[in-house]
Amino acid sequence: MATVLLTAVAVRKQWPTERELSRKIIHIGTGFIIPIAWFCNLSASLVISLSAGITLLTAINRHWRIIPAVEDIDRNSYGTVAYGVSITLLLILFWPDRADAVTAGVLVMALGDGFAGLIGRRLDSARWTLMDQTKSLIGTSVMAGISCLVLTMLSFYSGTGVEPLRLVSMTIIAVILEQFSFFGIDNLTVPIVISILWSQLIA
Repeated sequence: MATVLLTAVAVRKQWPTERELSRKIIHIGTGFIIPIAWFCNLSASLVISLSAGITLLTAINRHWRIIPAVEDIDRNSYGTVAYGVSITLLLILFWPDRADAVTAGVLVMALGDGFAGLIGRRLDSARWTLMDQTKSLIGTSVMAGISCLVLTMLSFYSGTGVEPLRLVSMTIIAVILEQFSFFGIDNLTVPIVISILWSQLIA
């Protein structure tokens, strides 16, 4: 987490006008902490305590902007706090028995939404607005493609052999939820819903 944060701060100093970039680095980088914790077989008490602590620090930073690289963007969003809350809740619900479910929800959000935001802003394509949030065809396509890839790779890694139709269904649901991102609410809805679906559909 420290490495991710230092990278974001360095990027912010190098490209001060790219305010969204440093935030997305944190968004994407944080997602990898969960599969690392799963691989290392960390205890529930440890990961829940760390996640709750980081979420609290994120909420404090949002209010006082101690580290601008995390929150200094051009819209009012509680996304980083919601992201931490969703991860903490999922850890409480599923860790360690269903670490695969937590990983599914978090990586779909971290990688799918993270790269969708980065790429969608930089490439021209059809755009639309939902509840004052601008979405693009390229960004939505990236969200769908990466989400499906993440779920497919997780299926192989965990040895569950998920049916393709279920993977596609979860991908579609993730894309729909990501469309409604006012105040960063998708950082809460996407990981929680995908994790619950994975836990219910994947034995």
